[in-house]
Amino acid sequence: MNKTITWLTPDGDREWFPPLDQALDEPEGLLAAGGDLSPARILAAYRRGIFPWYSSGQPVLWWSPNPREILLPREFKCSRSLTKTLRNRGFEIDFDRDFAGVIAACAARREHSTGTWITPEMTAAYCDLHARGRAHSVEVRRDGALVGGLYGVLMGQVFFGESMFSRERDASKAALARLVQRGIVAGLQLIDCQLPTAHLRSLGSRPIPRGEFSQRVAQLAASADVPLFSEA
Repeated sequence: MNKTITWLTPDGDREWFPPLDQALDEPEGLLAAGGDLSPARILAAYRRGIFPWYSSGQPVLWWSPNPREILLPREFKCSRSLTKTLRNRGFEIDFDRDFAGVIAACAARREHSTGTWITPEMTAAYCDLHARGRAHSVEVRRDGALVGGLYGVLMGQVFFGESMFSRERDASKAALARLVQRGIVAGLQLIDCQLPTAHLRSLGSRPIPRGEFSQRVAQLAASADVPLFSEA
């Protein structure tokens, strides 16, 4: 079956996306382009297993890769070295104290990288979601300085991870470990990792078929948000 990309209009129905099986095979998972980064559209995308990801100079691109990388909180692998790091490195781990600082650090150009997909428009959109209580950050500090963290969107019993950064060894792993620890207590069922990396696989992430992912998300995201950040 020939597949063509669906173009969304900024003034169209912000709740509407094409069926996931219309996503392209090359590039893998590209489903739609255009539209906008309004809170309604972004949240509607997440509820359907879709996320925005594009570079400066491109239209907004919407993706739903197959398979989808996930991490189940109880499958998180906390190695002996990470356990030692959490115990001895002097990390202070907080939630939602400096969302803007975390997203700025994630957006900063990395070594050997020519750019970032966290454009100023993406930054503004997720800071807006944070102000609305939908996007959250985990921050790792040592001696008061921000040395690692991650951010994403919470919907029901799902945390949709967006990006993480580390300025010290294991700092981003420490952020994820703390998110998992609190998530297990709060009733978090699934962490969306979007795409596989060696870093995430070492921590216990694994792929599942796109259809299974969308079914899980449809059920888990429809419930009330778990109290993952309410005590932050």
